[in-house]
Amino acid sequence: MELYTVNTGFFKLDGGAMFGVVPKTLWSRTNPSDENNLCTWAMRCMLAVDGNRVVLIDNGIGDKQDAKFFSHYYLHGEDSLQKSLNNLGVHFTDITDMFLTHLHFDHCGGGIRYGSHGQYELTFPRATYWSNSDHWNWATKPNPREKASFLEENIIPMQDHGVVKFADLESHSIFEGFDFITADGHTDKQMLPKLSYKGHTVVFMADLLPSVGHIPLPYVMGYDTRPLLTLSEKQAFLEEAAREKYVLFLEHDPVNECCTVKMTEKGVRLDQTFRLDEL
Repeated sequence: MELYTVNTGFFKLDGGAMFGVVPKTLWSRTNPSDENNLCTWAMRCMLAVDGNRVVLIDNGIGDKQDAKFFSHYYLHGEDSLQKSLNNLGVHFTDITDMFLTHLHFDHCGGGIRYGSHGQYELTFPRATYWSNSDHWNWATKPNPREKASFLEENIIPMQDHGVVKFADLESHSIFEGFDFITADGHTDKQMLPKLSYKGHTVVFMADLLPSVGHIPLPYVMGYDTRPLLTLSEKQAFLEEAAREKYVLFLEHDPVNECCTVKMTEKGVRLDQTFRLDEL
């Protein structure tokens, strides 16, 4: 299996929302904000190529919402989903599997686009779109807290086109060599790919660990539906990651693609940062 970083651009979110109860005097040391208290975040995806399978993990925010919607998020940067894939010699029609960690708009919005006649169409017309039944039900019957993050136009067209397939939550695998773990604190049954690569175990962290600034246990997003569960899930995972020397691929960190963690007297802390292509 070969792994590649796919950058889709940056957006901005409120720093307080991204760090929950942690004071700005602390979180701003790693993630400085602008005059409106907004911090920059990446929407970094991953491409996994294994034989005839070309798997894209998440796909960014997309471009089909209106100007009012995008005005809240200040999209910026030179990268886009199409540009980054094309730089790898990959076209939308080459993608065989679209793996969605969860269905919040900044993770799945790029999977559906407007067609030439204004209709919704698949960005990846030959791909199977992977979710799981628990999360799909959670997203299509959203609670009031998450309703603004689960947009029908990102989700229902996948079903209408008949391309959705549900991953097996017992085997935690979609095919041999492509495994995942689940986490429920951020949203129900978020799936985090766990892949063997060049002698390392690489875990795509999605929103269990958005950035290196979120490594200390209390640094939990205000967006999480069950923050105390996130805290316990994060603690168990980070201790395992430190012990097993996992490589953590960071979807939202504006600077760092990957990191490792280590045990210290204060608990799990950052060890090293590096790019995926440096492995």
